Amino acid sequence: MDLSTRIQQQIKDVPDFPKPGILFKDITPIFSQAALCQDIANHIAQAFPEIDIIAGIESRGFFWGMLVAQQLGIPFVPIRKAGKLPRSTFSQSYDLEYGTATIEMHQDAIFKDAKVLIHDDLLATGGTATAAAKLVDQIGTVVGFSFLVELTFLNGRRPLLPFSDHIDALVRY
Repeated sequence: MDLSTRIQQQIKDVPDFPKPGILFKDITPIFSQAALCQDIANHIAQAFPEIDIIAGIESRGFFWGMLVAQQLGIPFVPIRKAGKLPRSTFSQSYDLEYGTATIEMHQDAIFKDAKVLIHDDLLATGGTATAAAKLVDQIGTVVGFSFLVELTFLNGRRPLLPFSDHIDALVRY
């Protein structure tokens, strides 16, 4: 059975979460499958062999982002919600369907011209990943994006293309 099918078998649909009308894709059952988690990390590492740093978006982007960084022996950089990082940061705001949000990255987290992979669990509209790319782009170069799940009907790839066309999603709905 291929990796995408194995992942899909573990993802649980949760209707009306976090609000009515949303069908939430719960990835947490995957965490009970150690071999599947390792296979996901292996896939990401093989899909992006020429990277210097992995930047994971809070919080679910931390799960495989850190695992892959450890596997490749490269740094992991957390991109967090505003106000969560203790030192000087770069900030980037972006639009949500119900307002705006801001994410931040430490100013010294990425070295000049580093080749950076941005990782998150889910690609929906692309707003968060685009904001993360704008943060990385201030110092390094975005060489790709990896996601566990992509909601293709929301066209989230489109805003990422100015940064990189190397966009990998293991499961697409």
